[in-house]
Amino acid sequence: MESQFDVIVVGGGHAGCEAALAAARMGCRVLLATISRRTVAQMSCNPAIGGLAKGELVREVDALGGQMGRAIDASHIQFRMLNSGKGPAVRAPRAQADMRLYQAVMLRALDEQPFLEIREGMVERILVADETARGVAFADGGEARARAVVLTTGTFLRGLMHIGGEKIPGGRRGDPPAGGLSACLASLGFETGRLKTGTPPRVHRDSIDFSKTTPQPGEEPRNFSFFGPRHDRPRIPCHITRTTGETHQIIRENLHRAPMYSGQIKGTGARYCPSIEDKVVRFADKSGHQVFLEPEGVETDEYYCNGIATSLPREVQDALVHSIPGLEKARILKYGYAIEYDYVQPTELRPSLETKRIAGLFLAGQINGTSGYEEAAAQGIMAGINAVLKIRREEPFILDRAEAYIGVLIDDLVTLGTNEPYRMFTSRAEYRLLLRQDNADRRLTKYGHRCGLVSDEDHAKLRAKEEAISRATETLRKETHRGRTLDSILRRPECNLADVAALGGERALHNLPEDIAEQVEIDIKYEGYLTRQNAEIAEFRRMEGFRLPEDFDYAAIREMSVEAREKLSGIRPRSIGQAQRISGVRAADVTALLIHLRSNRGEGVRSLSRRRRG
Repeated sequence: MESQFDVIVVGGGHAGCEAALAAARMGCRVLLATISRRTVAQMSCNPAIGGLAKGELVREVDALGGQMGRAIDASHIQFRMLNSGKGPAVRAPRAQADMRLYQAVMLRALDEQPFLEIREGMVERILVADETARGVAFADGGEARARAVVLTTGTFLRGLMHIGGEKIPGGRRGDPPAGGLSACLASLGFETGRLKTGTPPRVHRDSIDFSKTTPQPGEEPRNFSFFGPRHDRPRIPCHITRTTGETHQIIRENLHRAPMYSGQIKGTGARYCPSIEDKVVRFADKSGHQVFLEPEGVETDEYYCNGIATSLPREVQDALVHSIPGLEKARILKYGYAIEYDYVQPTELRPSLETKRIAGLFLAGQINGTSGYEEAAAQGIMAGINAVLKIRREEPFILDRAEAYIGVLIDDLVTLGTNEPYRMFTSRAEYRLLLRQDNADRRLTKYGHRCGLVSDEDHAKLRAKEEAISRATETLRKETHRGRTLDSILRRPECNLADVAALGGERALHNLPEDIAEQVEIDIKYEGYLTRQNAEIAEFRRMEGFRLPEDFDYAAIREMSVEAREKLSGIRPRSIGQAQRISGVRAADVTALLIHLRSNRGEGVRSLSRRRRG
């Protein structure tokens, strides 16, 4: 294997796959370094892709030319559109995955991608010269050189698994931890912390009494990918059961043996994905918690017990599982465990996901303090794109908060940092009515095409879609029924596009493809709200457009608080807008900053300052 590459990606998880594919598709020679090919794109936790806010991320990755949407379309075994009865801003696609098939589909994409090579091995160090990443060193003594390095190490940095009093070094079940890289990052001066996540037991399908559970069938599948093919896949239902008073009593009696409560675990766990121990303690008045029994694939007998993540001792897990209706005789195939791992404080990063300390070194995924496959994939594709742009000496590709959930995710990380596993929610996005899962292609495909990740053919499909939306909308604005235009009738809550199609313009509207009809209906029904949100975005963009020099001396502005000077000096915001979002920076601090800038930059800043005070 040649040792010189353009980009080296360390880690073959969901972030690493997207980073490697993006960089290779942009024409760079890429090395993907992973411990084992068998674990590439492994779903270490739940066997599903998508969900609230996460489905939006998957579709945004797809619109940019990523692979996750296509992989789940080829491997799903159940599909649901969450919140389908609510407004479009909070609807989200979610699919159960055949975990092994998902991995196989992703690995095939990597193997077939030109300019991309996979090497098995443990990376021990980042090779650095002149404060610039130059490659990586492997535990076996080998080295590989590159012009940019992307770290996507997941939970492997000093990974330590916990089952009761047991401590098992590992990045996940069956894989060793990466200790050398943690030491390397510390030696380079990076601020690191310790986080914790967990996973539930898996049980054998034939040992479940499904008669005591509630079936949860799927819906007619819809593609995650806007441009990928449709796949005719088997559909397998999930089932729901609940914990009981007996379950909770077993847990309470053994809390002293739970690593989180015994003091054995030091890392901070996920607030929004608590273990069953945490649920029983925090929600003591609840008589039961839902448990989703999720199949892990067509060719496996494993069922994932979603909702009872635990690190209690094995014999306690046996008892608590057997106290749940339908699982009285369940045979546990794999016990749940908690895992602690190191992460890098994401305020160490630029919005491009390049580190501030080491040029050409990019971080993506759980190493940045996030949780979830989707959050990882979103960071991965952005890191891969920006690694290539760095090599080309081009401006970085940065999505802002008004363009994409990806923009919200990365801005939150690099501006606010995190001291707990970060998870994306729709409530984090100020402009979520515009940032919907259904229109990600309309928002982002142009960028994917510009980067060379979306083909000319797929880009042409989007242009044809936009033209069809425009024609249908114009028809509704022109055609009338009893003196009222059809678009005004469509705005009535009880009306939909099929209703107004019957009133006029049926030839133009009746046979519209589902995705185009959906866009027309949403654009018209929510036109007033969308106009208002666009006005808010204009003001947001104005503040984002006021750039701050990277070498600005914030310490010189004595009118700002000490905390603001420290925070601004550490984070180095790109704009006044980002400065406003930094925790600990008050409105008075921003005003002082504007006044200081005004004395050096003239009337443009004076008008901005007056507008802010107004």
